[in-house]
Amino acid sequence: METFADLIRVAREEKGLFLRQVAASMDIDQAIISKFERSERKPTKEQVEKFAEFYNLDKNQLVTSWLSDKLASYVLDEENGEEALKVAEEKVKYLKTIQHGR
Repeated sequence: METFADLIRVAREEKGLFLRQVAASMDIDQAIISKFERSERKPTKEQVEKFAEFYNLDKNQLVTSWLSDKLASYVLDEENGEEALKVAEEKVKYLKTIQHGR
């Protein structure tokens, strides 16, 4: 299973680009992009969307990967982490029905 970091690193390597080229084109510091690629730092949603556009990747897939990484890292060390994610999924469905019912 690929992480957000894997997806952007592979996309850069497949295009034969250096970090400095990506940094200059995206107006993001090279060291920060390097940290994104090593999962040492999490980008903002806006930065994720910029990566999708820059690398011509599916935006929904990249945002989903980024968001799932955030969720997974948040519950990784929790004893009931997996159970909490299952409950959270049900809560999201429930909350959406409430929002759409307004």
